[in-house]
Amino acid sequence: MEQPSLPDVFDPRIHAAGPPHDAFRALRDRAPVAWQEEPALLGWPAGPGFWAVTRHADVVRVLKDPGTYSSWLGATQIRDPDPADLPFIRRMMLNQDPPDHGRLRRTVSRALTPGRIGRFEATARVRARRLLLAAREAGGTTDLVGAVTDEYALLNLTDLLGVPAADRDLLHTWTERVIAYQDPDEPPVLDARGNPVNPRSPAMLAEMFAYARDLAAHKRKHPADDLMTALATGGLDDPEREMFFFLLTVAGNDTVRSAAPGGVLALAADPGERRRFWRGEVDTATAVEELLRAHPPVLSFRRTAARAAELAGTRIAAGDKVVVFHGSANHDERVFADPHRLDLGRRPNPHVSFGDGPHVCLGAHFARLQLRLFYEELRAVCGEVELAGPPRRLVSNFINGLKTLPVRLPAP
Repeated sequence: MEQPSLPDVFDPRIHAAGPPHDAFRALRDRAPVAWQEEPALLGWPAGPGFWAVTRHADVVRVLKDPGTYSSWLGATQIRDPDPADLPFIRRMMLNQDPPDHGRLRRTVSRALTPGRIGRFEATARVRARRLLLAAREAGGTTDLVGAVTDEYALLNLTDLLGVPAADRDLLHTWTERVIAYQDPDEPPVLDARGNPVNPRSPAMLAEMFAYARDLAAHKRKHPADDLMTALATGGLDDPEREMFFFLLTVAGNDTVRSAAPGGVLALAADPGERRRFWRGEVDTATAVEELLRAHPPVLSFRRTAARAAELAGTRIAAGDKVVVFHGSANHDERVFADPHRLDLGRRPNPHVSFGDGPHVCLGAHFARLQLRLFYEELRAVCGEVELAGPPRRLVSNFINGLKTLPVRLPAP
């Protein structure tokens, strides 16, 4: 563990200043599996430290080997959960290993069919156009996040789940509570001893889970062509269904909510590629993959070594935390030519923005559809996109989020 003078990529405040690409490159070149300290930060207690994995090949190796690098042993967040909460957290598919993970994944896959997702295409396209037109016609500077992309992602998700429109703000509140827990704009809930409460703990999720139970009961009485109806009648028990509702609410919302403005930021910062995009010189689906590579919605995921292992020449002990960094893997010079250059026609493009292995994002097809429709309507409705100021980024070492993105959207 003696690797002196290596950069820190743990502190959430580092990522809030933008992806630490210089630090990632230093780690990829000098210590692709680097020990990172976990000091007490932002009110959260110190942890034991972890191995940061930054090269593409090693990230993929970790994600594809759940027998060695477990999601179940310590869950998937860098910070260790309270031991009392761990059995609860392990109910979620994200925090399970095969074969239990596979059983739950197959259940949801049968509900999250391409046909069901495809039926949302026309609605999502109209929604993107309406939101973008309203932002454009408002004139002047617009916060793309607040005016367009937050609403777009949330409304699409509530349609897919079958959540009544009147309740969609609840989903936004619950998502913020979970993904923004490191950000000073989302002050932590403190326990009786003054310590922050894990947003994934039973106490913090009680309200969401009660809602999921009520919604499932309603869907059994009033079935519809939506995901909650399928889950309510699909053979899951209540705890499994509640955990799926949590996972779909947070991951299903925040993937597009982070990727859409992040892609616009990448476009706005590159005049040449922006012109190619607006002239229709690149396939939109291919462009979506490059924008996802440039701005992955998730920054990191944690695994725990189930046994002693060696990764990139580094010895890892059983029980050590191993954290993969998606943004670093997506910019690995060993895989991507000129990785810091935006190339909307890049092929092949083996980015890991949706993960890899058994935990590859279950909703990737739905996310790609939403992003493609959003960018197509951006090009149709607006003649350009111009940055009107710097973005405000989420303070997080987990989610690559933008809190605001000031832009000008002139008419064609």
